[in-house]
Amino acid sequence: MPTWLVTGGAGFIGGNFVLEAVARGVRVVNLDALTYAGNLHTLAALDGHPDHVFVHGDIGDRTLVARLLAEHRPDAVLNFAAESHVDRSIDGPAAFVQTNVVGTLALLEAARDHWRALEDGAREAFRFLHVSTDEVYGALGDTGTFSETTPYAPNSPYSASKAASDHLVRAFHHTYGLPVLTTNCSNNYGPYHFPEKLIPLVIAKALAGEPLPVYGDGRQVRDWLYVSDHCEAIRTVLARGRVGETYNVGGDAERQNIEVVRTVCALLDERRPREDGLPRARQIAHVADRPGHDRRYAIDASKLKGELGWTPAYTFEQGLAATVDWYLDNQDWVRRVLDGSYRLERIGTTV
Repeated sequence: MPTWLVTGGAGFIGGNFVLEAVARGVRVVNLDALTYAGNLHTLAALDGHPDHVFVHGDIGDRTLVARLLAEHRPDAVLNFAAESHVDRSIDGPAAFVQTNVVGTLALLEAARDHWRALEDGAREAFRFLHVSTDEVYGALGDTGTFSETTPYAPNSPYSASKAASDHLVRAFHHTYGLPVLTTNCSNNYGPYHFPEKLIPLVIAKALAGEPLPVYGDGRQVRDWLYVSDHCEAIRTVLARGRVGETYNVGGDAERQNIEVVRTVCALLDERRPREDGLPRARQIAHVADRPGHDRRYAIDASKLKGELGWTPAYTFEQGLAATVDWYLDNQDWVRRVLDGSYRLERIGTTV
């Protein structure tokens, strides 16, 4: 049975990844600081599971990380831990630098020291996989896509901090030989997404009868990737990716934000109509655009597809319908996030 140390495994993407990994027979040591985006209710199905070890701690705690590496001897470290919300990075960039840059550096140093001490076979097999974002590339015009060779041009404190972490990962491979892999993904969506992000925010506010805030004209374009497809891509890169390489992960689903919001409204109108029978699109309210808002992102994932054979299994329509259905069926999870009670309850926490 393989063992993986997963950081940030109580967050949105990390939580989905952990649930799928354990279901596939992987033993997971899950390290998460449980900041506001960490939610142990996402992992409730694993409470008491012998192949899931949850550790409440910070990737910047070198002593703790070193102990976990020595005790559990993982075959791989997968770094999902990150502050990731652009608006929050504009209001308070220091936390993003601390976690995404300083924390990643500490994790890399611990992984390097552990890897150096491994015996030959384990040393050869060990991997450090860093999960990053397409936002490091900046913004696109009306045409073109981001490839792995696109120059970095981050435009927010969040994307700048992720760009710095990507550079550190690359440097640790070229300087120390640490066997690293990096993935840069497009906008994820799906179950367990914190309701400050566009799709779960729209679902929650639409059901509550509140205005649905859309930045500017809503014509910002993103490439949408269903989270389960992203998890499969990461497993594929971990298994077969070339050491030292970067792989872009996209969903082949470019959509304008306003189009996404209207589609969510239509899905909710079908499944949970308003009492007055009016369409939820009437709740859309355009608000002032955020500073430095990138206009368009789009991913070229041909390297991942051509070299490793990955393709997304979900169309945007399939994934969005499944996402809306999940939120309708899991209103208790949403309620705990919205009222803050999820932060007061600790399920099976190991300190």
